[in-house]
Amino acid sequence: MGVFDTHAHYDSGAFNQDRLEVLAGLPEQGVELIVNPGCDLPSSRKALELAHTFPFVYAAVGIHPSDCGDFEESQMGELEELARDEKVKAIGEIGLDYHWEDNPPKEHQKKVFALQMELAEKLGLPVVVHDREAHGDSMKMVREHPGVRGVFHCYSGSLEDAKALVKMGWMLSFTGVITYKNARRALEVLEWLPLDRVMIETDSPYLTPEPFRRERNDSSKVWKVAECIGKIKGISTEKAARITLENGKRFFNIP
Repeated sequence: MGVFDTHAHYDSGAFNQDRLEVLAGLPEQGVELIVNPGCDLPSSRKALELAHTFPFVYAAVGIHPSDCGDFEESQMGELEELARDEKVKAIGEIGLDYHWEDNPPKEHQKKVFALQMELAEKLGLPVVVHDREAHGDSMKMVREHPGVRGVFHCYSGSLEDAKALVKMGWMLSFTGVITYKNARRALEVLEWLPLDRVMIETDSPYLTPEPFRRERNDSSKVWKVAECIGKIKGISTEKAARITLENGKRFFNIP
């Protein structure tokens, strides 16, 4: 039994030197499945190409809030075409990011987010949501689309919001951030969160867990996230890996 890295960006330039070698070596390190989300149309196409190259890799396609500045509604046609591929398992990475001053305007981000939520509902796909310093508006969007189910990746919201999301049928996913000293909020959420709503991820090449924090992240390090969740929940690393693997397969509809 392996582990499922539900969110890793192998289309990233950080893997330009050794992308195929890194991916090819992951199964022998116990990585059973990976989902690679896109952040714009080119990276979504790349994610799908990698999914067709490696049988254990699947793709999500979407427009990230930080990358939606030049997005026009006419691009939804190509996004839908990509999303209909059998190896695409979600619409993502989509959402809202109010952290960076030079990000696209909030109203534009919300428009692009809403269009992709509508596409997910049309196609019966889940969504992978990025929410950075936009908790109120992100939760509002979820409530406005009750027909859509999804996951808040790298969850950073409150326990109150976590409870609301779980009640609506959503999943929460956690990265190497939970191994950091200042991760109190996420740990509080995890202590409460039912195990059947937890997924794990690396967000590679970012958010490398301790003790590898200064290195480039890759899916082999998702085991550290499983280990941390095991400690919080009082179960073995292997059991945490198995439960989150099954949760991820169910969520992404992977047989």
